[in-house]
Amino acid sequence: MYTGLLHSHNLFVTLFFLHYVIKLVLLLTNKQEQLAKYSKTTKVPEMILSFGFLLTGGWMLFKGAAFTTLITIKLVCVFTSIPLAIIGFKKRNKVLAFIAVALIVASYGLAEVNKKEKTGAKIDTTTITDPIVAGKLIYVNKCQQCHGEIGNGGGSGAKDLSLTQLTLDEQKVMVRNGKNAMPGFKEDVLSDADIDAVLQYVATLKQ
Repeated sequence: MYTGLLHSHNLFVTLFFLHYVIKLVLLLTNKQEQLAKYSKTTKVPEMILSFGFLLTGGWMLFKGAAFTTLITIKLVCVFTSIPLAIIGFKKRNKVLAFIAVALIVASYGLAEVNKKEKTGAKIDTTTITDPIVAGKLIYVNKCQQCHGEIGNGGGSGAKDLSLTQLTLDEQKVMVRNGKNAMPGFKEDVLSDADIDAVLQYVATLKQ
């Protein structure tokens, strides 16, 4: 369900952003008549987009997305941009309208930065000889926030690792490339040996 909400949210965000970019361009180029006609024609779709945007985003947060500092700032940007956009376009105030659209862009950028920050910095496990111990250290620092202490956390739509039916190779691909809300862990963060270690530890969660 979370994956479906994520894709729906991304679609609403994209259409919402494009809609306001069109309105902003019309406003900045002083095409008042075209803006008035476009605003009237898209009044209902705009309400649907706004509702869908906020509903899907709020539901994903309710279902377990972590409230990091960046996510909190993103929410502030979103909830500030909406009234500014309403006032800016209604009053034909170019400055307020521009700020509103800029805040929408900023909120998207913050979401992307937050996703990348989930991977964090590389953990030095070179002094640990037991791969299970090394894997647990990596898991606690990189995976536990969403997957939970025993693999069934479910944060941000994370799958239950204790019940996974993926093969070992499929799990390696998933960790390396990511999927949906899960970021990929590139080689500068997790080496192949690190991934092998964390998957060995994850295997113990099924026992």
